[in-house]
Amino acid sequence: MKKKSIMFLACTVGVALPLLTLAIGLDTPFASPSGQKGSDITMRSTPPIVTTDWLAQHMNDASLVIVDIRGDKEYAAGHIPDAVHVPMPFWVVERDGLLLEVPDDAALCRTIGSAGIDQNSRVVVVNRADHPYPLADTVRVADMLIYAGVRNASVLSGGYDKWVKEKRPTSDAPSKPKPVTYKGEMDKDMFVSKKAVKERMGKCILVDARTPDVYFGVVKEPFCARAGHISGATCWPVPWMWTDEGAYKNTEELRATA
Repeated sequence: MKKKSIMFLACTVGVALPLLTLAIGLDTPFASPSGQKGSDITMRSTPPIVTTDWLAQHMNDASLVIVDIRGDKEYAAGHIPDAVHVPMPFWVVERDGLLLEVPDDAALCRTIGSAGIDQNSRVVVVNRADHPYPLADTVRVADMLIYAGVRNASVLSGGYDKWVKEKRPTSDAPSKPKPVTYKGEMDKDMFVSKKAVKERMGKCILVDARTPDVYFGVVKEPFCARAGHISGATCWPVPWMWTDEGAYKNTEELRATA
């Protein structure tokens, strides 16, 4: 029997789900069969989610780029040594009244190149881990890198908070990357339009990653036109991914919820 692919329908925090599917091996548009265009985990040399131990062991790798997406004051107060600062607003745009839209190709390439990233870089994205929004922002940036052809884009489990809690080294000296001209091929199948969702209803599994109160229409988010969810969508709240400390749950726990 042919398996249905999975399409994620989410606001804000739901952008974290695509990278999760790589970690636990679900069949989605973000995890293409090996050899095909996309972000198949078999085509990676780094795990989608890395631990603080992993990062500490690979700090001196020539191809490693640590991208800190926190605000200016947070970065200036302290960051992981050699982390490049590219705040979250550089990775998304507002378009036609919609938040968190994908930047145009040229702008995204400029952002990536300004951080000294090329297609062979191994990128670890770092943010705060004290709330679902910054946790989701971290994954959104990794998604943008994967979309643009940087296959080895990962997120740091537990974020900068866990790094500091473990008393690992930090720095307040800004890192100045050597800019490059980035020319990647955008994976236009990774993000789909409303029209594409309508056409595939009944042919795929729709996942609504918002909280149950929002999914069931008990709460209406201010940026949504109406309460409730798309007919047929399954509720899988994205905060289920994380522990109270902002680290990712293990794959067995996540698979059990899926």
